[in-house]
Amino acid sequence: MTETSEYTPPEVWTWKQGSGGRFASTNRPVAGATHDKELPVGRHPLQLYSLATPNGVKVTVMLEELLALGHSGAEYDAWLIRINDGDQFGSGFVAVNPNSKIPALMDRSGPEPIRVFESGAILLYLAEKFGAFLPTDKAARTECLSWLFWQMGSGPYLGGGFGHFYAYAPTKIEYAIDRFAMEAKRQLDVLDRRLADNEYLAGREYSVADIAVWPWYGTLAQGQLYGEAAKFLQVQDYANLQRWTAAVAARPAVQRGRMVNRISGEPVHQLHERHDAADFDTKTQDKIAAES
Repeated sequence: MTETSEYTPPEVWTWKQGSGGRFASTNRPVAGATHDKELPVGRHPLQLYSLATPNGVKVTVMLEELLALGHSGAEYDAWLIRINDGDQFGSGFVAVNPNSKIPALMDRSGPEPIRVFESGAILLYLAEKFGAFLPTDKAARTECLSWLFWQMGSGPYLGGGFGHFYAYAPTKIEYAIDRFAMEAKRQLDVLDRRLADNEYLAGREYSVADIAVWPWYGTLAQGQLYGEAAKFLQVQDYANLQRWTAAVAARPAVQRGRMVNRISGEPVHQLHERHDAADFDTKTQDKIAAES
């Protein structure tokens, strides 16, 4: 074991400021705003406040997919929320999402603005609003929603569990890494078995289930999540998951969506804020210039 000593929890937990490793500066045991800061509002009906974490990518992919289908009402402004700087604790953001997590969406298309928070809720809201990526047949819809909520329930074990202790925790704890690596591999096996007999998670049609799951498990399968985690978990062994991952990654809307609000990686793959479809054209020209 890698632990240096056994820990005995006290009778009453107290907050030690500065604990929590990489995210110590923003983690705290109370909710609410820490400072006054209004959110910007652009010209489109949908205002997204986010960052290109897996949960944020879900929503930008969904919006780009809707636009690709011709739903002009899905035009949006995507504003960058730098969570490491504590932007999510500004008063304006907290008013949209009292849980202070990205992404958060304001729909200003109606007489009264509607706030939507939690990535799964945003996907479902948009799917119902535009009548897309959600089957209408009762059985197919139920299957789709089951996989959508599977991701919402499973994701924290992959992210806050495995990802945190494997990649971010200030101390490597063998028990914690083993516990969550086992669960992550079980989840990968769940997906691989489902995709053995189905083109997409809900069946034959691409849906919000795929849009929710891919930014987490697809990027893990590509080796783009948590450093060497793909090798550690032997993701190459899940052939059906790899097939699905490649198919979703090839979609132009997915390629655009994962650029939005991105502040890491190659600069040509970053579009910090998105206010018009032409913003992608500018990035394409940047990429061409960089490669020439």
